[in-house]
Order: sequence, then structure tokens, then C-alpha cells
Amino acid sequence: MTTNTFEELCLSRERPVVTAEFNSFDGGDLSAVEKALSELSPYVDGVNITDNPAAHAHASNTAMAIAVKTLGGNPIMQIVCRDKNRLAIQADLVGASMFGIENFCALTGDDVTAGDEKEARRVFDLDGPQLIVVMNGISRGEYLSGRKLKHQPHMFIGAVENPTAPPLDYRVDRAKKKVEAGAKFIQLQICYQPEMLENFMKGCVANGVAERAAIMPTVVFTKSARPLGFMDKSVPGISVPQDVIDRVANSEDQAEESYLLVKEQVVHALSLDGVAGIHLTDFRHDGSLQRLTQELGIGPKSSNNQQQENANAYSS
Repeated sequence: MTTNTFEELCLSRERPVVTAEFNSFDGGDLSAVEKALSELSPYVDGVNITDNPAAHAHASNTAMAIAVKTLGGNPIMQIVCRDKNRLAIQADLVGASMFGIENFCALTGDDVTAGDEKEARRVFDLDGPQLIVVMNGISRGEYLSGRKLKHQPHMFIGAVENPTAPPLDYRVDRAKKKVEAGAKFIQLQICYQPEMLENFMKGCVANGVAERAAIMPTVVFTKSARPLGFMDKSVPGISVPQDVIDRVANSEDQAEESYLLVKEQVVHALSLDGVAGIHLTDFRHDGSLQRLTQELGIGPKSSNNQQQENANAYSS
């Protein structure tokens, strides 16, 4: 793991920040968590600890964040608004902070219809921007009610945004609203339309969001055309153009073509004005993430010379 913290890198912009989605776990012991972390940590600056992703129950975000921190990782604890009210959310924030968790990311959360327990009740006591306000208040030492905390936890607060969800102009405005609420980094939803990402970033540069928060587009590693088609048809908020699916489907080696697609997406994203880094979601778990960071010279394992050369190349 790099000696710089995730927060320091986001604020300094000295090189592209690299974060990755950490595995979800359904119990077991810490040895499995430790193994997964050891394979990922050397290549990224922080790992996202998910909160019941896609409305499927898993080991809690708070427990997983504490486990990763205890094992020497740098967790970014996601919190969704779907499953808990403001009391439970604030309890998790304060509880996690007791164990040294500092990075938090606010999400509205996928609807329960995306998961395998569709009868679950939706909570949505808070929305994304409101959750950021709550986080900001706790970092100042008070609950939403105004009641004071005895200890003022240090919190580095982030959010997510979707550059492809209509209405598109609203997404740029919503990113600004989240920054004004206190977000210092924004991880974007997966985007397979380069022109939409370009337009979103132009908007974020124009309205000051890119200067005030570290923006990180997301890419996802897949092995074939099938998961691309699944995301297009079944994952809310993601659209994969047919020509992208066909490119992989018609290739001689779908796994390699899928990798090259991700590599192109990362190079394109890092070339855009206002982009501070990249967020990686890995469905392959075959070393492709590690291969990409090495080939592109990004992440903590890259040398300073590599980082500077690549920073110049991405901006040219």
C-alpha cells in the first residue's frame, strides 16, 4: 500500500488515484478477507467496501470496513440510503470511526427490485445529498439532531454519480449539489459511451466540481460479451452499446478483447480534463486488474518516473 493516504492523493492530484471494489463476503473468517486484500492492496490506493450491492444481503459494510482496516488496508466505506434510517446510519458512521475508518462514500442505492429479496421494505429516510450532509455534521462533532459527540471523527466524504442517466444536465448539477453538501471525491457509474463521459466532465469542469472534488470514472473487468449484455439489459443505470458488445462477441479471444476494451476506457478517462483517477470493478479476478495497473503505470506500485510519464501522456 502506498504511504500516501487516499485523501492526500485526492487532494494533491500528484498522480491518478486508483481505487477498486472489494469482494463481498457472506461470512467465513478473516483469512479469506486477508487473502483477497493481499492480492489487491499493492495495486490500489483504497478499496470500496460495498453496502449490500445490487440489493443483495452480504456481510455488513461496517464489519467489512473494520476488518480491512484491521488487516492493514485502506477502506472506503460505502453507505446506501435504501436499507437503514438516519439513526442506524449515524450509528454505523460513529461506530466505524471508532476503529479508524475515515473514508466514506454516500449512495442512494439500487432499488430492492434489483435484488433477490424483492419483498424487502425500502427505507430511503435520506437521499444521497442528505446523507452527505449527515456525514459532514458528524465530522464536525454533532448528530443530525444537533446533539454533540464527545469525539470529533476525521471523515473524508465522497459520493457517486451517473454520467449517462437522463436528464444529463441534471447529473452535472447533482454532482455540484453533492460537492456543496461536503463531498470531496466522486466515483462515477460505469460508462460505455465515451462522448457522454466527455460531456459530463466538461460540465463538471465548467461548474467547478472537478476542481473541488476528485472525480473517478469507473470501468469494469469482464471476460466475455455475455456480462456486457447482462449489464445492458438487467443493471439499472448502465447502458452498453450494441457495437461494444459485438466487438467482444466477434473477437477471436473474448477475454483478451474485454481486457483491451477496459484498457482503452481507462486511457480515455485519464486523458479528460478534470479526471483525478479511476475506479476499478473486477468481475474476472484473474490478475487483469494487476496487469492493467502495471501496463499503464498507475497505482502505488508504479515508479515516480512512470507516473509522471503517464500523467503527461494522458493530458496530451
